[in-house]
Amino acid sequence: MLEPMIGDKCGVFGVFGNARAVELSYFGLYALQHRGQESAGIVSNNNGTFNLHKGMGLVSEVFAKRAALSNLRGKVAIGHTRYSTTGASSLINIQPFIITNRSRNLAIVHNGNLTNSQQLRQSLDRAGAIFQTTSDTEIILHLAARSSKRTRIAQICDALNTVKGAFSLLFLTERGIIAARDPHGFRPLCLGKYRDAWVVASETCAFDLIGARYVRDIEPGEVLEITETGLKSYWLKGKAKHAACIFEYIYFSRPDSKVFGENVDKVRRRLGRLLAREHPVEADVVIGIPDSANTATLGYAEESGLRFEIGLIRNHYVGRTFIDPHQDIRDLDMKVKFNPVKGVLKGRRVVVVDDSIVRGTTSKKMVKMIRDAGAKEVHFRVSSPPIISPCFFGIDMPTRKELIASNKTVRQIEKHLGVDSLRYLSLKGMLSMSCLPDTTFCSSCFSGKYPIRIPKINGNRNKR
Repeated sequence: MLEPMIGDKCGVFGVFGNARAVELSYFGLYALQHRGQESAGIVSNNNGTFNLHKGMGLVSEVFAKRAALSNLRGKVAIGHTRYSTTGASSLINIQPFIITNRSRNLAIVHNGNLTNSQQLRQSLDRAGAIFQTTSDTEIILHLAARSSKRTRIAQICDALNTVKGAFSLLFLTERGIIAARDPHGFRPLCLGKYRDAWVVASETCAFDLIGARYVRDIEPGEVLEITETGLKSYWLKGKAKHAACIFEYIYFSRPDSKVFGENVDKVRRRLGRLLAREHPVEADVVIGIPDSANTATLGYAEESGLRFEIGLIRNHYVGRTFIDPHQDIRDLDMKVKFNPVKGVLKGRRVVVVDDSIVRGTTSKKMVKMIRDAGAKEVHFRVSSPPIISPCFFGIDMPTRKELIASNKTVRQIEKHLGVDSLRYLSLKGMLSMSCLPDTTFCSSCFSGKYPIRIPKINGNRNKR
């Protein structure tokens, strides 16, 4: 996916019971870098003393100096890589967060978005709470600190029974790690084993990197405490309809991960095959938008019988550009990231597969680039339905007004992009791609139907 205003929320990783917990957390976050490139941090527990290092930038940048890791010690650690969805992009909002409450330390990392955060924040503020950040994650710490329950696990469960929305959380306590997932199961969270240690991560690709074994998913509504005595599960109150984010399959998760019980690569191939069945077209080659659409493109090519080609080369060494190009080279930002393979495109009828279209701005530039490379025809195929509604469960997505499919018909978008044809995968087709029942997923950004009530605050824009 190429659109600039939608992004991976966050990645979380934790280790309990290994002398190299900090180093393992570093590599775990490295594998989860795709879930957030804004900031990163790790906190460790060294015999009751919490040590923290965090900063703005990629994992490799934040921990560029060896001392950053060597100063973190202990057999237990949790880490975070962030893409902001609630709270400004600034130093104060970098996770992990640490508090001292009742003479005990508590740290937290969060993947998700709380839908009742503003109401809770206002209530806590009136009650005298002093906030250090603008992140909704801090609210959970305040609620836990104010709980009348006696044990730390009970305080955390008390807090989580108060918040609503999407959360996959890791807490670092003086006894161990607590992993928690909201009752709807919006965001992934899985448990693994590294030798004699327990590991927890947003995606299984982090386990693969360090050589850990996937054990199981943290269940929706489960609060799992990991200590020297072993594992113990607690459950949040009430029953909720499962609503795993289907966008994890379409775009967010790495294709080599297992998410919500299924391999992402296999699901994306199914999406591509379904797209080819629903919307075939006479063409010469099929190309994908690197990298997230590559697997769906393979599925499309396999089903259609069209030849798969590498038509676009992505520069993987691109960081942020800090200058605005002059008017006559205003598309330089796109050319820095992608370059067409003219020998593949020139004189050919090309099918371009992408995983989604958000605003349409970047897709339009990409189509122009392919046309300029000599493509005879350009047929755009999208392995998901039109995005018509914003997300409030951990995706930084534009308002409904900014979503091109919310304001234009498919034919109008087709004209806007400058393609010979544009077709999306149907909602029914998308929901059929998993072995799990379609009622298991949240597809609100495609349907406009949310699994939980969304409060109308500040025009309902997700600001994280």
